[in-house]
Amino acid sequence: MENQLKLPKLTYKENVQKKLTLHLFLQIIGKIRLKMTPRKNHWWYITEYIDTRGITTGPIPYNSGADQFDISINVLKHQLEVSTSQGDFEYFPLNDKLTVADFYQQLMGILEKFNISVSIVNMPFDLDIDKPFSEITEYHHYDKDYTKDLWRTMLWITNVFKEFSGRFYGKTCPVQLYWHSFDLVVTRFSGNEAPPMPADARLSDKDAYTHECISFGFWAGDENVPEPAFYSYTYPSPKDIGKEAIKPASAEWIDSNGSPMAILKYKNVLKSENPRQDLLHFLESTYQAGAKNAHWDIKKFRVPNLEDL
Repeated sequence: MENQLKLPKLTYKENVQKKLTLHLFLQIIGKIRLKMTPRKNHWWYITEYIDTRGITTGPIPYNSGADQFDISINVLKHQLEVSTSQGDFEYFPLNDKLTVADFYQQLMGILEKFNISVSIVNMPFDLDIDKPFSEITEYHHYDKDYTKDLWRTMLWITNVFKEFSGRFYGKTCPVQLYWHSFDLVVTRFSGNEAPPMPADARLSDKDAYTHECISFGFWAGDENVPEPAFYSYTYPSPKDIGKEAIKPASAEWIDSNGSPMAILKYKNVLKSENPRQDLLHFLESTYQAGAKNAHWDIKKFRVPNLEDL
């Protein structure tokens, strides 16, 4: 049955180069935010956001905090935009002739023009590409239709995630896009410390998993799960969580590096009469499965109705 929201259809295998080109663009602007933004727990200071026009860094401080700027991929106009609190604005068009190297050089040129000094680690992160952004010319596959469909999908997901986020009284991250893995995430925390990670674990993981959490996300597909899907996992993963019943009926548990991860394929949400309800059922049922088995105080974290306060 066709979904009533007219959500875009998304595939992975036919769009690998398009997705990777966009991913590399997002890593470049994400690394700029990483370098210039004061630290916040669990890497929340490096992320990007889905907004009314596309994907943005949000405000980044410069000039000793007296000013700020933002970098956005405007999906409606298909252009990269830089705005500052000084009133500066510059952009360049995004198309299938623009290489990653072009993107990097033009963006750095705008920042230099605005007297914003930044130096980033000029290499892709965790993408098996062993050359700097400034030399990547083989990826130039920005696709207007794919990018707009992906953004429209993530815009809808962002709003559902925000609704779900508001049902929890505990520490919760913003709904945010992690550019290293290109997934849209919201995470809940119990407040309890997690066991220390191994000494040789990646620094990114050590800071991300200092405390118990249940994370919910969406990604557009990768080699391990080659199609768009929603996911949920609990860290540390409690015993027997993979035996818990979850909703909707099309959701399932899969193995992820030795631990259960709940998966709801995007294509199954498209078939639903009520995609929003199915996604909320998935988020709530996987939260309940994780919180129960990890012995969280579920009642304490539940947000009451205003009239019950």
